[in-house]
Amino acid sequence: MIPGGGQPNMQQLLQQAQKMQQDLQRAQEELANTEVDGQAGGGLVQATVTGSGELRALKIDPKAVDPEDTETLADLIVAAVQAANENAQALQQQKLGPLAQGLGGSGIPGLPF
Repeated sequence: MIPGGGQPNMQQLLQQAQKMQQDLQRAQEELANTEVDGQAGGGLVQATVTGSGELRALKIDPKAVDPEDTETLADLIVAAVQAANENAQALQQQKLGPLAQGLGGSGIPGLPF
């Protein structure tokens, strides 16, 4: 067999895979420590979640509180949390998307599966 005859260098592939794994882990840690906000009702309700989707804070403006209409407040809370989670998903795509594309089907570039 001819060295380097079209076959990927296994050591190089393993190093690439290890680097990609480290990059992915670093990005996941960064997501867990990054907070994003979502709001509803023109800012009457604001939710803060981490980039990984963990709810960290919820702020409710006193103007949003009507004892006679708790359903609207509940809807605003749900909408704010959903908006925050959508922002977290966008952040995940931004941080993890390039890493996922680099993994290819096999998880190691250069391998055909």
